[in-house]
Amino acid sequence: MPTTIREQSDQFKLAAATQLPADVLEVFDRSIEGLLAEGIPTEVIKVGDQLESFTLEDAKGNRISLDEVVASGPAVIVFYRGGWCPYCNLALRAYQQDLVPQLDRFAARLVAISPQSPDESLSTAEKADLSFTVLSDPGSRVAKRIGIAFQQADDVLAAQRQLGLDLSAVNAEGSTYLPRPTVLVVDHDRFVRFVDVQPDYTARTEVADIVGALSKLN
Repeated sequence: MPTTIREQSDQFKLAAATQLPADVLEVFDRSIEGLLAEGIPTEVIKVGDQLESFTLEDAKGNRISLDEVVASGPAVIVFYRGGWCPYCNLALRAYQQDLVPQLDRFAARLVAISPQSPDESLSTAEKADLSFTVLSDPGSRVAKRIGIAFQQADDVLAAQRQLGLDLSAVNAEGSTYLPRPTVLVVDHDRFVRFVDVQPDYTARTEVADIVGALSKLN
């Protein structure tokens, strides 16, 4: 049985707790507590809603529309923070290894979206050796539209810079907005059939849950 994303994330979190500076760890822990306290915003897109079409650039600068993605079947749309996020990388690798091989039987496509600039997205795709489409959402505009975007707090931005990450440098348009980790399953007509939003950014939607949602479409 493959190790779950949750198990992998918990293992990484334990290791990080022994390696990160105490003040940085405190800021990150406090940030997670705040996000959990906020919970899932009421304006988040819901099952039964129709997702408005959008067009974004892929890792090579090609413009890809949602209508193209769902032209031949449903789509699994993954919103992630960026290639700099270890929890995102764990999830993307799990989706590549355990989800992608199952997509053909549902005639489904997998698309991952982050606020990173297209060239940074290319780095993400190359590093993780991903075969699915990776798109750039400048300013987290699509994420804002579906209610999952949030502004990084100043203390979190400072802690990230302490670790060598300048979010405004890797995100398109210098934005410091991020999406809450989210998976949508939309059908051929762009109606949302599954939504999973994770307030805790160390958590991710498991492959089994996505496959279960796709199975219900048939």
